[in-house]
Amino acid sequence: MSEKMLKFVKTKGQTPEKSSVDERVKSFSEIYKNYIAPKAEEQSSRCSQCGVPYCQIHCPLSNNIPDWLKLTAEGRLEEAYEVSSATNNMPEVCGRICPQDRLCEGNCVIERAGHGTVTIGSVEKFITDTAFENGWVKPIEVKKSLGQTIGIIGAGPAGLAAAEQLRKIGYEITVYDKYDRPGGLLIYGIPNFKLEKNIVERRTKLLIDGGIKFELNFIVGKNATLSDLKKKHDAILIATGVYKAREVEIPGSDLKNIYPAMEFLTASNKKGLGDKVKLFDEGYLNAGGKDIVVIGGGDTAMDCLRTSIRQNAKSVKCLYRRDKKNMPGSAREVNNAEEEGVDFQWLTNPKEFIGKNGNISEVVVSKMKLGEADVTGRQKPEIISGSEIKIKADMVIKALGFDPEDIPTMFSEPKLDVSKWGTIKIDLKTMQTNIEGVFAAGDIVRGASLVVWAIKDGRDAAEAIDVFLKNKAFKSIKKRMVA
Repeated sequence: MSEKMLKFVKTKGQTPEKSSVDERVKSFSEIYKNYIAPKAEEQSSRCSQCGVPYCQIHCPLSNNIPDWLKLTAEGRLEEAYEVSSATNNMPEVCGRICPQDRLCEGNCVIERAGHGTVTIGSVEKFITDTAFENGWVKPIEVKKSLGQTIGIIGAGPAGLAAAEQLRKIGYEITVYDKYDRPGGLLIYGIPNFKLEKNIVERRTKLLIDGGIKFELNFIVGKNATLSDLKKKHDAILIATGVYKAREVEIPGSDLKNIYPAMEFLTASNKKGLGDKVKLFDEGYLNAGGKDIVVIGGGDTAMDCLRTSIRQNAKSVKCLYRRDKKNMPGSAREVNNAEEEGVDFQWLTNPKEFIGKNGNISEVVVSKMKLGEADVTGRQKPEIISGSEIKIKADMVIKALGFDPEDIPTMFSEPKLDVSKWGTIKIDLKTMQTNIEGVFAAGDIVRGASLVVWAIKDGRDAAEAIDVFLKNKAFKSIKKRMVA
């Protein structure tokens, strides 16, 4: 084994420097600075090169993490990028927004042994940014066009990953999306302080330069039905994601100034992109000078909280019905939010919204305690009788998760099968829906999940579509030969 590895005993783990709290709350820029090459090599050299790499096992994409850490430690960065990008269509995105503390880094062997994890995500980000800076990242070059076309509905991570994989094989790809920019959640859902938009735009430009076509501001069911698109293409992939906010079913839910998380985040991201956003400019979707209450404990809630801080909110509170230990979001994001001044109200649950002149003015919350564990192993929160308190609120943001929209109705395709949760049903082996030639992948199948899982699903769908079209072509040739 290279003498450059196994240095975790002598070398301490060190994440890239963060901007100071005073500096970062005034800006939407990414808070983590990039490694310089010597530091990236040093931190990569801490990898123990395990015989059984738990970091790779716990990565949805099965990224060859030990291999590209070793190459980085040896200064072979172009090769490190080639290995990293072989299994991941957006390593620069995953390096920034994956909850590594729950995936690769959280399962690092030297972390479990008490030496501190290898900073895998930061190295992944460094490798790909270096590759772009040096011109190592090239557009797709199709050696031979297969002459078959595939329509992909949704320009989020699942759709983009599938588009790239299928284009590499030689298919003609058209991606349809309801927004005016490709990227989906990466553009409109995730704030700049976690993922600056030029990073996503750089990646989508690469796809356009590789011959992938985008039809934007295109609403399936309005501009064309699913049936129309099916007639136009040899195969269809539905990768729309899930965006319908889960509701808070308590008295006062119809008051004004109570918004879904995505509506709030989309307005903020559009402003950052230089767009005009009427509701933001008129002060409705702007947290400035207001007492903000965010309900929820996942990564989307953290995004709303930290965005509110940067919009100069008067106060920012998070209501979560369990304790910090049981937060579903990334521990790193929770800690960042705490540093930036968010007031976490642990073990609290909203009971009623109180209004004044039709607008939200207060939230009545019940204090909670954790009872016995449920089937998932998590302790169930229980209301403490008579514990109600009132919290002042000028705006409430609901970040309780997302459900799928009614795709069959939206797409004018009532025959499309969905599960009892409203997600699209597929054959798990072929990823095909009950309609021949129509596939589905990402959150619209599995429910709201991580970007890295969406990329994995998009890659799997691309492979399944390729098998389907090749089998279809083979059957057609065989039929003609028999005739």
